[in-house]
Amino acid sequence: MQQAAVKEASFTDDIDTVSTLEANDLVQLAAQATGRVLELKIAQGDKVAPGQLLMVLDQAQEQARLASAKAQEQKDLLELKRYEFLVPLGAAPASERDQRRAIYIASRAQVQAQEATLAYSNLQSPIGGTVADVSVKVGDVVRSGDPFTKLIRNNTLEARVEIPSTSATRVKVGLPVLLSRPGSDEVIAESTVLSVDPNITSDTQALLALAVFPNPDGKLRNGQRLRTRLQLEERKQPSVPFAAVTQSSGQSFVFRLGTFKELEAQPGKADLARIKKGIELGKIPSTTLFALQTPVTLGSLQNNRYPVTKGLKLGQKVITSNLLSLRHGVPVKVKG
Repeated sequence: MQQAAVKEASFTDDIDTVSTLEANDLVQLAAQATGRVLELKIAQGDKVAPGQLLMVLDQAQEQARLASAKAQEQKDLLELKRYEFLVPLGAAPASERDQRRAIYIASRAQVQAQEATLAYSNLQSPIGGTVADVSVKVGDVVRSGDPFTKLIRNNTLEARVEIPSTSATRVKVGLPVLLSRPGSDEVIAESTVLSVDPNITSDTQALLALAVFPNPDGKLRNGQRLRTRLQLEERKQPSVPFAAVTQSSGQSFVFRLGTFKELEAQPGKADLARIKKGIELGKIPSTTLFALQTPVTLGSLQNNRYPVTKGLKLGQKVITSNLLSLRHGVPVKVKG
């Protein structure tokens, strides 16, 4: 038989929930002008740098508008120059010259505005990141303001953790936050609470805590839903290994190692008379230890150990092997 001591271990109260990761840097890209896609230089999953050319639009109509605006500008400039020549000669009133100057300034502004519009035909990346799904292809006509993809930088991700309002007073900045895949206890990322919302959401009666996770290896993704555990304050408690515990009718038990005197105090269905006679005749050594089936009250399993809230004391020994073959009061030989 294998044995283990009841020893103190660290346990935390966990708030176990699910959160969705959000990238700190996420840009929705939209066309800044209307036109047909002439060149598309990106595809889903591409890595891009700031300022990199992403898309070129064929803006024949905008080019025509610019040519017309420039022609009007030149016409208005000639008219202005003519009146600037005539006014000093007294052949035209100064007010007419001023009006022509205002007309020319408006024409010039129109040219500049049209040039700015044409500059939008070359769409460049505002940040470095990874290209998400691209919803257009070469030949498509896009309109100004139409979104066509996203740029995502996954090197830092946020998790917004919903906390029941009943635990609001126990949540504070700096508490550990652990991420795992759904249905798994394996921790894939660790962080701490960065901030706590001072408000409780009225419809869900939950408090939001924010944790930020560095993601240098890119294993985490924007939009990923993961099991999220917020660990509240740590405490020390007596504990037993997972292997020492059995269940019967909803009650947890362990087999504690005890002397014959302890068995007499907790006899159960053990045949005390027969055991005592065996000891008196020398058939059972007086130092023999017995398996004492002991009901216990346990907390939640953490790190393969159960916290014990009732039924055992520190330093007592429990059996961790062959539990199915044990009965209360049987003599046992243990290792270790």
